Amino acid sequence: MIAKYIQKKRNPARYHGNKKKPPFFEGWYYKMVSRNESKSVAIIPGIFQHKDLSKCTAFIQVVNGVGSESYYIEYPIDTFISKGHNFNLELAGNQFTNNTIELDIKRDKLRLEGEISFHHLNPWPITPLSPGIMGWYSWVPFMECFHGVISLDHSINGQLNLNGELYDFTGGKGYIEKDWGQAFPEAWVWQQSNHFPEDGISLTASIAIIPWIGKAFPGFLIGFLLDGRLYRLATYTGAKTKELELSDDKIRWIVEDKHHIMEMYTKKGSTTSLRAPTPKGMTRQIAESIDSQVEVRLYQKIKTGKTMVYQGIGKNGGLEVEGNIDRLLEMIQKDIRN
Repeated sequence: MIAKYIQKKRNPARYHGNKKKPPFFEGWYYKMVSRNESKSVAIIPGIFQHKDLSKCTAFIQVVNGVGSESYYIEYPIDTFISKGHNFNLELAGNQFTNNTIELDIKRDKLRLEGEISFHHLNPWPITPLSPGIMGWYSWVPFMECFHGVISLDHSINGQLNLNGELYDFTGGKGYIEKDWGQAFPEAWVWQQSNHFPEDGISLTASIAIIPWIGKAFPGFLIGFLLDGRLYRLATYTGAKTKELELSDDKIRWIVEDKHHIMEMYTKKGSTTSLRAPTPKGMTRQIAESIDSQVEVRLYQKIKTGKTMVYQGIGKNGGLEVEGNIDRLLEMIQKDIRN
């Protein structure tokens, strides 16, 4: 039993829902952008398990960055089949792994067919003490929501036919992450981009209200891949949020630790609606963007102040700003004052 628990924790990509008490959800997020950046699609296969078996469901969500369209397709839960100890999912005849997706969806409003393969993945490093982006928090069994990054940046081959239009992703870029647990947080900000002027650069960053033993705190996770090095700034590394400002169309977020300062200036793009999990089901409507922009400024601290490590703008960015944001900001301001 313990060995299986450890094995699952050390493989965030795989399915974690076997023998879980409901409510439980799990979803994988694939984002793909064409080589010329004219086409972008996000595909989210997942499952929700409810105490009432009639309310259990499998699903596939699709975000079309062209026109900001979205689709939510439900399937019987018995069409969700997880195979083996690695991530290998079949959902109503559609196939999903770390390295491939094969789609054959035929519904009234959505026809989506094709095969995509992913190459040269950059997964978040796995170590015994830190099995993924959540660090040692990954080992805490009562977390409301777990998060994993399967690949920060990779190349794509293949094509999709979306409602009669061909989307050629050969030579494009992809990103894969996932979430699982009881429900999404009360409030969160999440952003991601791997379309910077230079190849091999990727940002993923999120901050959320985290329930913790009858209380809550504003926990955050930031990973910035640059020249083969992953810069990690997170609550569990001792980093601190120094500023977080939100307006209707912009975000200003500054974080620092003993060695680095990261500044992120985000411009919101167009949004479309997705469904997100609550303890009662996939009933929460959230706004998702996959065409936002984020300027990243990374500094290294030195005795005389700071020196620039990197400055650049990431395009085609994923972005969500959801929930009770006022409470999240109040909690952050309290931490800053203390």
